[in-house]
Amino acid sequence: MNSRFVQTLCLLLFLSSCKSLQLASKKDADQSTASRKKNSQFIDGVSMTPGDQRTADKAGKSTQPGTNKYAGNSSSSFNIEKADWLQIKYAIMTDMPVEQLNNLPLLQQIDHWWGTRYCIGGDDEHCIDCSAFTQTMLRNVYGVDVPRTAHEQYKFSTHIDDTQLAEGDLVFFKSGNYISHVGLYVGNYKFVHASSSGGVTISDLNDSYWSKKYAGAGRVLKTSSLQEKTVVGTRN
Repeated sequence: MNSRFVQTLCLLLFLSSCKSLQLASKKDADQSTASRKKNSQFIDGVSMTPGDQRTADKAGKSTQPGTNKYAGNSSSSFNIEKADWLQIKYAIMTDMPVEQLNNLPLLQQIDHWWGTRYCIGGDDEHCIDCSAFTQTMLRNVYGVDVPRTAHEQYKFSTHIDDTQLAEGDLVFFKSGNYISHVGLYVGNYKFVHASSSGGVTISDLNDSYWSKKYAGAGRVLKTSSLQEKTVVGTRN
């Protein structure tokens, strides 16, 4: 066997061995990558698979989706993820716990009328005044009819102490000795009304402008339950 033939045979064997080694290395690398993808680990030692999501509370503790509860909730069964978006929206605006804003028809009506401009004598979505707004809200939300003007609504309602204020009560304001404005109490000293400056909006009874004009509160609804509220006021 001549030397050239031997050299050629050795070269073919070497190249064949290199190819086998490359294939083996590629296979090992693919298996290692697949293993890493399958067993991805985060620094807190929790395995993750595609599609999983995780959240963290204010303390940085990991939680699974759907376990976040409303902070400060007085009812352990309340889940903020089940809250209507209007509840969350107006909880922020009124600084009230979400679970206390459980009258969705009221929130829907507020949202429907929100921003409607003010005009004296108006009573529709084009423009509305304060007493037409409270009259409409009481009728649409609670099924209760009250007189048309703020002064008449003041006389119609049963006057209550400020400490007894509850959702659905009327709050009255005066210019001089005359009742000139009315709003619907929502809670947490907030009331919704048709404001001459900004249209239908929510204001605070503690605001200096409104506190100076505040004339008292009146009730035309029973407060035992939202479903059973009926007229209790008498004309006097």
